[in-house]
Amino acid sequence: MPPTPPSHTCTASGARWKTVGREMLLHLIDFLVTSYGRDPVITRLLNNTRIHIMPTMNPDGFEATKVPDCYYSRGRYNKNGEDLNRNFPDAFENNNASIQPETQAVMNWIKNETFVLSANLHGGALVASYTFDNGNSVTGSLNGYSRSPDDDVFIHLAKTYSFNHASMYKGTGCDNRQTFPEGITNGYSWYQLEGGMQDYNYVWGQCFEITLELSCCKYPPADQLEEFWNDNKVALIEYIKQVHLGVKGQVTDKNGNPIPDAIVEAKGRPHVCPYRTNEHGEYFLLLLPGTYVINATVPGFKSMLKTVEITNNAGNFSALKQDFSFSEVSIRSRAASCPKTPLYQELERASAAVKPTLHLLVLMTVVLVIFK
Repeated sequence: MPPTPPSHTCTASGARWKTVGREMLLHLIDFLVTSYGRDPVITRLLNNTRIHIMPTMNPDGFEATKVPDCYYSRGRYNKNGEDLNRNFPDAFENNNASIQPETQAVMNWIKNETFVLSANLHGGALVASYTFDNGNSVTGSLNGYSRSPDDDVFIHLAKTYSFNHASMYKGTGCDNRQTFPEGITNGYSWYQLEGGMQDYNYVWGQCFEITLELSCCKYPPADQLEEFWNDNKVALIEYIKQVHLGVKGQVTDKNGNPIPDAIVEAKGRPHVCPYRTNEHGEYFLLLLPGTYVINATVPGFKSMLKTVEITNNAGNFSALKQDFSFSEVSIRSRAASCPKTPLYQELERASAAVKPTLHLLVLMTVVLVIFK
């Protein structure tokens, strides 16, 4: 079976005030289709990448507001009055919101595809925002920043977009009270958000997603849309190329059969829900250039470690390839998926439970030293 190209998704999630995002994605579809076979860069991109585009996640919200308004919109919610970008399971606290049909459809989509990189297009600001949107002491939120294990990659992704955008990189806010250095922000640092799509995608979808706020005006006049497209075109293409960062490969058994659900992680970057191979035994890890130790684990068997030297191959449309073959394995792994529960909340509690034990050990050591 030929290797599966990595997948990228673009979503304008939801409301009427995602008007600019919806139009940008329709322009993007047209640009990709009409440039294929004519533009060598776009042709290579499409030959080596699966691109999924969902222009509107919330059609109810899009139709809710009939009168354009820059600052207010009735279209934030779906027909049931729910904000879909507060509707996903949350890794930090229980989200009591009832899962909406649109949300469930997207969750099923994420589960059934091997998405690697994603962008969620919004309006109301001009900034590239990255995970985590929520947080606790485990992710450092007490310091006003909620850091993921792949924070360096997320910063790179956000900067890739902002510095290829016509003006986002300048960091100018929509008013004098709000500025974003280099046009990027950690989501939690901006404002705390429970039940967001980008955190869900990263934790449970094994997909790096950032949120792109593309316009200060939530519903600009139609004659400005062409200018928005010109501002965002290069940034969208350059961002999609980043799906080819890092390392990819396949995990197989002694007969060459793919092993699904094998855990493959870079050492020092443990995900609270471990990243696993898909049904074809394939894995994709977005990593910046550098030296890494990749750990492949099939439950019940000894792990395999391989050191890799990663260069920036995004422009060549192919990540470094590193396969793993378990010669002693002849059965398919069947691992349970991570539950949709607040995993970081559970990790925080576990960490808090360990601390008294550590303090006791220190105290015992001190007492022994004194008595000696």
